[in-house]
Amino acid sequence: MKLHALRTALLATVAAAAMSLPAHAESIKVGIAKLLSYPAVPIAIERGYFKEQGIDATMEYFDSAQPIAVAVASGSVDFGVSGLSAAFYTLAGQGQLRMIAASGYEEPGFYNIVLLSSLKAYDAGLKSPKQLAGHSVAVTQLGTSLELNLARIAQKFGVDFKSLDVKPLQSNSNVISALTGGTVDTAVIPASPALKLLAKNEVKALSWVGDDVPGNTGSAAYTGTKTANDRGDMVKRFMIAYRHGMKDFHDAFTDANGKRKDQAGAPAMLELMANFTGVSKDEIEKATPYVDPEGRIDVPEIKSQIAWYTSQGQIKGKVDADALIDKRYAIPLPARK
Repeated sequence: MKLHALRTALLATVAAAAMSLPAHAESIKVGIAKLLSYPAVPIAIERGYFKEQGIDATMEYFDSAQPIAVAVASGSVDFGVSGLSAAFYTLAGQGQLRMIAASGYEEPGFYNIVLLSSLKAYDAGLKSPKQLAGHSVAVTQLGTSLELNLARIAQKFGVDFKSLDVKPLQSNSNVISALTGGTVDTAVIPASPALKLLAKNEVKALSWVGDDVPGNTGSAAYTGTKTANDRGDMVKRFMIAYRHGMKDFHDAFTDANGKRKDQAGAPAMLELMANFTGVSKDEIEKATPYVDPEGRIDVPEIKSQIAWYTSQGQIKGKVDADALIDKRYAIPLPARK
């Protein structure tokens, strides 16, 4: 009888779970770039977490952050995972976007964004961020987390940001071509493309943001305001799968004290992320980004970013961080010590 009762209870639980999901999987598109700091969505797709939530998710690839924000705002994709930018904050300030989770953070011992020197500039004497003044620096676009991190590096090492010749080249591939060709002195790029260049000794690393200016929220997940308001049940199910992916990545590379150390799940995760990014497992092992296991958002950091972009004239009007972070879905990160 006890076995029969247990089976009945299990069947009831499964039936209830099935009834809570749509009869047919909802199809969604996620705008994303093939970068290590955006791990949750490819993990959740590969490991079936979206399917468990009744969602058929596909990724649409972009080469930089700003077009992803525009695509989400226009409704051509349902969600975005990208670096944060002035364009994102402007669209959010206009009421078009809602932030629902963090993605990559900059923390010591973890590697996400890097300042690189061309071999030409390095051989000419550029060996430290302290020597940046007067040099050219390539980024994909102005008003992105790449430019913001450059400004923070400059401040840390006593370099006048205005002395830098910042060149927006529109895509990572263009930045790489300019850097390896020696037409720019330095560049700020994500780890995924940087690792390939460093492995071939085609560039030199001057500064890893996580070590020199930690605490930056480099990227986030977001959706359109209409989706957030009209498809709330789907967004909640998206977040369950997303957070499952974040936890898997975090737990593969982070110890109980929050320090970088491979755990039991690291080999499988390296394989998965190598397939997603096109970066070798050995290179990923050298530079994995930090992610919060719940995708929690550092609200004061978001406010700081908005203030900097506004000070640069890249955001017009007022943007309210408390309004753009959708508290129906987002979890705030506790105050940093």
